[in-house]
Amino acid sequence: MVASRIDGVCVRGVVGCVPERRETVGDLARRFGEDAARKIAAATGIEERRIVAPGQCTSDLAEAAARRLLDGLGWEPGSVDLLILVTQTHDHTLPGTASLLHRRLGLRKGAAVLDLTHGCSGFIYGLWTAGGLLKAAGRRALLLVGDTTSRLVDPEDRAVAPLFGDGAAAVALELDDKAAPMAFDLGSDGAGAPYLAADGGAMRHPDRPARLFMDGTQVFAFTLREVPGSVRAALDGAGWTADMVDHLVLHQANAQMIRHLGQKLGVAADRTVIALREVGNTSSASIPLAIATVLADGLAAGQHRLLLSGFGVGWSWGSAALAVGPLAVCETVELPGSKCPAESAAPASPAP
Repeated sequence: MVASRIDGVCVRGVVGCVPERRETVGDLARRFGEDAARKIAAATGIEERRIVAPGQCTSDLAEAAARRLLDGLGWEPGSVDLLILVTQTHDHTLPGTASLLHRRLGLRKGAAVLDLTHGCSGFIYGLWTAGGLLKAAGRRALLLVGDTTSRLVDPEDRAVAPLFGDGAAAVALELDDKAAPMAFDLGSDGAGAPYLAADGGAMRHPDRPARLFMDGTQVFAFTLREVPGSVRAALDGAGWTADMVDHLVLHQANAQMIRHLGQKLGVAADRTVIALREVGNTSSASIPLAIATVLADGLAAGQHRLLLSGFGVGWSWGSAALAVGPLAVCETVELPGSKCPAESAAPASPAP
């Protein structure tokens, strides 16, 4: 595992974005039957999911979140030195989606942009990467994370269709000598790659459809095997104990799994965040979306110690312990189904 501490980088704001369209347990019941749909909802804690409208992409959700974040902070686009986008559902094979967002957001020419292809651990990897790069050069960064996993899901596959929703989030980071350190623990095990995959539609198998496959038993076993140790390593790196944590925010994959991990880690149930009932598993966006919905009021009012962990495809996992708040902006917005790519494709005036 990789252990790391980043000093002097502060989170200034978090904005989540979900599509307007909803798919409910009732919709699933029409495909899988009422009993099956209710059992799945009871087992996972997911009652509905947000699904992008035809033509909408990850960049549209990320753009809406980033615009609201910049407006709420009063940051000029030209003041952003670094933009990182974490997604597995890019708009195009190339160019990178971060470059498209650079143009659409009107960031200054010369700002650095970077795409990271990571899934459920992606927010932690993105936070680690953005923090480290800011320490090397620059002052302000936008970390954008999101996926439109519904595009990879066979709607008739009851193993994945009831679980995955679409969403994105934007996080603002800034250098601040007074910021408390962020402690990270990251790891990977490529032996897990076959158990959560969409191997069609790319260069290896271009003629296969890009359909998501998940072996739930293997995912659950991997999570219990690797995540507790990673979270404890992040705690140790911060010099915290479990009772010092204000909120445990895990990747929002399954409510029962989240509760089980919280108990295993010794974090009280009322400090373990569960925020998937109305959005489902939003992959890389699940942790910041949970923060922007469940914790918005508290983080606007003051500082909280957050213990975060993302884990999944790869296998890949990452945990972080950091103090966040008070935040100038922390909220979730909705992208209307009528918002089409043609409307958002026009660039803002680039900053000099």
